[in-house]
Amino acid sequence: MRTGLLAAILAATTILAGCQTNSRDQILQSSASAVQLRSFQTRTFDTADRTQTLRTVIATLQDLGFVVDKADATLGSVSGTKLDGYALRMTVTVRPSGAEQTMVRANAEYNAEAVEDPAPYQRFFEALEKAMFLTAHEVEG
Repeated sequence: MRTGLLAAILAATTILAGCQTNSRDQILQSSASAVQLRSFQTRTFDTADRTQTLRTVIATLQDLGFVVDKADATLGSVSGTKLDGYALRMTVTVRPSGAEQTMVRANAEYNAEAVEDPAPYQRFFEALEKAMFLTAHEVEG
């Protein structure tokens, strides 16, 4: 009887030790993924013209098939939804970054879940970078 109780205690201790997770590792892991996600979502452009950048963001979203739901020049934000057999919503904020640069950050949601895949952000920023270049060199697209 006593041997059975001792074996049960040993088994329970072993199982609990196996279930223990290191909270420090979890925090560092989530921070690393949050930083990585932010790097996908953010680009800085060498222009101080926030209004022109906001206009270029709106044009880029429309070029990519988004319908602009809301644009606020005061807040520097634009939200758009792409309906192409699915609903992808993207919100883009534009804000100054120092005296000479403008920072653009995009957040995408698919079915009310944050998109962590870098592909949609890469497509958006590739198109935005081309549009920003054409705008800076006054080329009509």
